[in-house]
Amino acid sequence: MKPEETIDFPIRWAWHRIARLYNTEASKHGGSMALGYVLLNIDFENGTPSTKLGPQMGMEPRSLTRTLKSMEKKGLIYREPDKKDKRMVRILLTESGKQMREISKTTVIQFNESIQSKISKKKLDTFFDTMNEINSILETESIFDEPKVVS
Repeated sequence: MKPEETIDFPIRWAWHRIARLYNTEASKHGGSMALGYVLLNIDFENGTPSTKLGPQMGMEPRSLTRTLKSMEKKGLIYREPDKKDKRMVRILLTESGKQMREISKTTVIQFNESIQSKISKKKLDTFFDTMNEINSILETESIFDEPKVVS
């Protein structure tokens, strides 16, 4: 089987191109795609508990910790104990973080509008249905439980 005949190849190929595109745009503003992604997942007004950010974004704890430390050093976020539950820490946006979040949001909207203007709604609906189905299969089924014999 050739790589381009596998299901994961076009997904990975497109994702790498999207990541490069976002990273190129983010670097113009002193950021990265990962940084922008975190900014977009922090509640603008109330902040987000640090324990919810990783699972919400599907990010590994180590990567998230590194990214948050970097963002704190850049003055984009700050940490504050939750007002109701002092054991919980909320990640909040600084004014700079809010501005950078708006840049990230605009970039994502611009990317999506550009793609949507070039691909029909019907094809995009099929794409989303297919990706949701693949994600559902990956979430609920054990793909590699039984060894497969390749002939």
